[in-house]
Amino acid sequence: MHRQARVYVKTAFVQLLISVLVGALLLINAGLPFHPRIGLLLPVYYHLLMVGWATQLIGGVALWMFPVLSRDRPRGDERLGWIAYGALNGGLVLRAVAEPMHAIEPHTWSAWTLAVSAILQVCAVWFLAIALWPRVRRRPEMNRSRMGGGD
Repeated sequence: MHRQARVYVKTAFVQLLISVLVGALLLINAGLPFHPRIGLLLPVYYHLLMVGWATQLIGGVALWMFPVLSRDRPRGDERLGWIAYGALNGGLVLRAVAEPMHAIEPHTWSAWTLAVSAILQVCAVWFLAIALWPRVRRRPEMNRSRMGGGD
């Protein structure tokens, strides 16, 4: 597994760990309430789990498993993958900070921070798709005469 894919996968597991800790905090607070605002972390929990872990893990495995592009550049332009990585994780951090703050007391800056985080995450998915798209090839068509058919 090459470095970029390893970084994606390792970061995905860090996001999983963080989301499990946030989820545990939410569960403990549900059973033994110790702070009324802990429940505001629920969207952060889901987002870290689904975008931080699942999406990033899928991206890392895709970067690793998709067919090579060429001998010279087996993974194509790796800069796109790094840009996607930075945008995804930057957007996740912004969301994890701004979401609860905006829920506590909405401000223009927190609303804009949430918008920027969403834009970063959407751009990350597009950059990853653009990085991977050239590596998706059509399967060569088999010769019909070898398949026993064809006129």
